Amino acid sequence: MNPEPAERNATPQSVTRQTSFTPDTGLRLSAMLDVPFPSTTSNRHVPVGWHFPLIGAETARHDLRADGFPGLGLPFPASTLPRLVAGGRSVKFHSPLLIDVHMRRSSTISAIEHKETSGGPLSIITISHSIQAAGSAETALVENQTYFLLSSRHFEREEGEAAPDIAPLLSKTVTPNDTLLFQFSALSFNSHKIHLDRAYAREIEGFPDLVVNGGLTTLLMTEMVRVDLGLTIKALTVTNKRPLYVNRLITLSAFNAESGLKIVALDDRLRVAAEMEVTTHEL
Repeated sequence: MNPEPAERNATPQSVTRQTSFTPDTGLRLSAMLDVPFPSTTSNRHVPVGWHFPLIGAETARHDLRADGFPGLGLPFPASTLPRLVAGGRSVKFHSPLLIDVHMRRSSTISAIEHKETSGGPLSIITISHSIQAAGSAETALVENQTYFLLSSRHFEREEGEAAPDIAPLLSKTVTPNDTLLFQFSALSFNSHKIHLDRAYAREIEGFPDLVVNGGLTTLLMTEMVRVDLGLTIKALTVTNKRPLYVNRLITLSAFNAESGLKIVALDDRLRVAAEMEVTTHEL
């Protein structure tokens, strides 16, 4: 069912929409990643980790935040705090998503917490998404995303956590360019200016360059598990620790962990920028 029209600037706490992962979406996503798209005649499953276009927002331009961020599935609550950063996400994959099948996505603002810190006021917003096939009572996927609303410009910290001091199972590098950031933003319908507008990212937010989407970093890590390690993810938890920037080297390393696997994304100075704990079906 489609949501009832919302009053301008109203913030619904929950919204349900019909959606589907079409073959065209898959072809565009595979083109972005430079990997083959599975044949829809032999494999109708959406590759694990490719579900992010289903969670993209449909927020009207007049309801966007000043930084261009549309929210994910529903508008963000009104706030005077000017900066928004992605804190992380957790995803549980209960059953495969199918290509070109009608699905129902429910998105809910599940928690809002306000804090006073030494750096100023802070709001923590958690959005929960669930996806299920239309007409089915079974939930195929649940994703929780955490965002921080901040009062001050970005401050680039020199110190940072180093990679684990053990040999990785696998390590690879990638350098996201402007085109990759644009394509991911388009597929996820994310118009946050820190990913698209270099002048805004530098002059307003205080970043040295365009910021790599947190969802793109997550996708690069899940692709390492899916393509390079050949494993199927059952659940994951991602924690973002520091920004990654366009045209700078990112090192992805996989390690054994108690839960199964840990994937670490290091910035160009080999500081930990994001960590992903992974449970796979094979473990």
